[in-house]
Amino acid sequence: MTQTSKSNSQTTVLVTGISGFLAGHIAVQLLQQGYRVRGTVRTVAKRGSVEASLRRGGAEDVEGVECVEADLLQDRGWDEAVSGCDYVIHTASPFPASVPKDENELIRPAREGTLRVLRAAHRAGVQRVVLTSSIAATNYGSGVSPYSEKDWTDVNGPQATPYYKSKTLAEQDAWAFARESGLALAVINPGLILGPLLNAEAGTSLAVLHKLLRGDFPALPRFGMCVVDVRDVADAHLRAMRVPDAAGQRFIAAGRFMWLSEIAAELHRAFPQLAGKVPQRTLPNWLVKVFALFDPATGLIVRELGLEKAVDTSKARSVLGWSPRSEEEAIRAGVQSLVDMGLLKPAV
Repeated sequence: MTQTSKSNSQTTVLVTGISGFLAGHIAVQLLQQGYRVRGTVRTVAKRGSVEASLRRGGAEDVEGVECVEADLLQDRGWDEAVSGCDYVIHTASPFPASVPKDENELIRPAREGTLRVLRAAHRAGVQRVVLTSSIAATNYGSGVSPYSEKDWTDVNGPQATPYYKSKTLAEQDAWAFARESGLALAVINPGLILGPLLNAEAGTSLAVLHKLLRGDFPALPRFGMCVVDVRDVADAHLRAMRVPDAAGQRFIAAGRFMWLSEIAAELHRAFPQLAGKVPQRTLPNWLVKVFALFDPATGLIVRELGLEKAVDTSKARSVLGWSPRSEEEAIRAGVQSLVDMGLLKPAV
């Protein structure tokens, strides 16, 4: 079901940060379904790499994709980017590899960038904006597992890292703007996004697989994540764009909660030739906390040790008709793409 009498080929969708992992897959699916696609980039010099990524994802007619320059921290370019678009899918947001010294390095671009995009979309009269948030905005407040769209992270709570704050505050700002302006908004809250890369930048999402296979973990912290395939998260965005009942709603798009030990076990099972350095021993929580004093990356997870943060995805399934592939398939596809991109070699 669609909201417009226009055909897909007459419908233009703006995808912010089109060179990103998720955004690239969204653009691929839009192109495969016949939509016109425009994407924002920090510099148009990225156009060639964007086209190559989209082709790798299976898209055709990538020459028709428009790339326009726009930066989340600057007003310049956003009105031009949104002009003439029917829909906007806003994915661009910073994702840290470690805890920043100043949390505003994450919070400011997330909040200001989101409002820049939404204001421009409202001025342009787009039919709907779909915003990428995260279960970082649902799983760290007063709710209990399994968390749902009714739950919100407490930005002043003990588990609120700068990244969790940035996603929560940006989403809350977006809903406040939508209420005040009447803008039609839908939000997708993904879990840990794995699955196939479209280019050789592993990014933060696939870093957990990359680090496990490289032997960066001496042992496994008792920490876990809700795993989901990037192709299914992209599909959820397109559904939220088209389904009439999705307007004004947020949707968790994630799979089952998996401990790192379960992810490691899947790596050993599916890729024994690569998994020689993947640990199978679990570290006690107290020792992980000691490591966190010296390793900024460990600081991202230390507050969640031993906590199972499962989510309820029944709303996305019932309202959007969303049906994701298995978590194991997401892991396998992610690893295979790391190999295909030359980022991993069999252990010797």
